[in-house]
Amino acid sequence: MQMKPLIGRDTRLCMSLSARPGNFGSRFHNRLYDLVGLDFVYKSFSTTDLEAAIGGIRALDIRGCAISMPFKEAVIPLLDGLAQSASAIDSVNTIVNDGGVLTGHNTDYGAVVDLVADLDRAMSFVVQGSGGMAKAVVAALGDSGFRGGTIVARNEAAGRAIADRYGFAWAAEPEGKGALLVNATPRGMTGPDADVLAFPQAMIAACTVAFEVVQYPVVTPFLKAAAEAGKRCITGAEVATLQALQQFVLYTGVTPSFEQVADAADCARAHP
Repeated sequence: MQMKPLIGRDTRLCMSLSARPGNFGSRFHNRLYDLVGLDFVYKSFSTTDLEAAIGGIRALDIRGCAISMPFKEAVIPLLDGLAQSASAIDSVNTIVNDGGVLTGHNTDYGAVVDLVADLDRAMSFVVQGSGGMAKAVVAALGDSGFRGGTIVARNEAAGRAIADRYGFAWAAEPEGKGALLVNATPRGMTGPDADVLAFPQAMIAACTVAFEVVQYPVVTPFLKAAAEAGKRCITGAEVATLQALQQFVLYTGVTPSFEQVADAADCARAHP
């Protein structure tokens, strides 16, 4: 491990904005700063005044900011521009500040692109959800060349809007078959939805790959059922790590080693 400089006037600050801040991002980034020896600090925040918070990023020269729900779309008018990853889905999860110019990115999109890179593009898929993460998943699949897909969303207007953008189908409830099943809803997340199975058992039994975006718990009821059925599983923990890594690179310009990333992810999950 390299020696990290003491915090001083030249220390760069990165942050996150969320309605309910968690610890994963702070633990992950700060651990990597330690491992790589960077003069950075990362801190999570919440706000009831998004415009003032974004103004503070610009005014205080804060290098970068992760954006979580419910701010991923509301933040767009407050920025100076969008990278392709964010403009493709009208959703921002990362802000990079270059001398007062704030650009929105979406590293959820990039993480999904990487995680499906080795899958057969001819696979049919079903994505459940219509929020910012669902948009990132559907855009990543569409841009990666997947063509046979269904978007499941109880909100018909939101679901159809996502589906129509990429020429996919829409359904109100999960049904039929999909070789790739993706849960982009809170179903299975710690809390009131903890015991909810994201897809019917019959769909899980018929799939090839189960893809979960829920980060906590690492093994949701959906992934547990898929693993017991012998399916390949892609976890929300993998999504969280990859998207956080892409943020780290955007903020610092440094690409840590695989071992350093694994260490930081383990540290973050060990201290939730």
